[in-house]
Amino acid sequence: MTTPSSPQTPPPPPTDPPAADATLDARDLRCPLPVLRARKALNALAPGQVLAVEASDPASLEDFRQFCAAGAAMLEAQQAEPEAGVFRHWLRRGPA
Repeated sequence: MTTPSSPQTPPPPPTDPPAADATLDARDLRCPLPVLRARKALNALAPGQVLAVEASDPASLEDFRQFCAAGAAMLEAQQAEPEAGVFRHWLRRGPA
């Protein structure tokens, strides 16, 4: 008997963040707003530049993994400080 396979979640990225070219404050925003605002901010960057996003939604960890797994950007790093309610993400814009 076989069981249906579930979609695989991409592994978490390294936690060593690169230098950011721009920063997005997405604190106090709930899904899907941090990802939507990040998409808009990434579009304003040149290919290869890095966007740092600071969010307060714990779901943003998985949301940004899925966003980048879909090819929207490259997830360079993530850091979580749940006790402080801060979740940081570094996204590199891909080629135009």
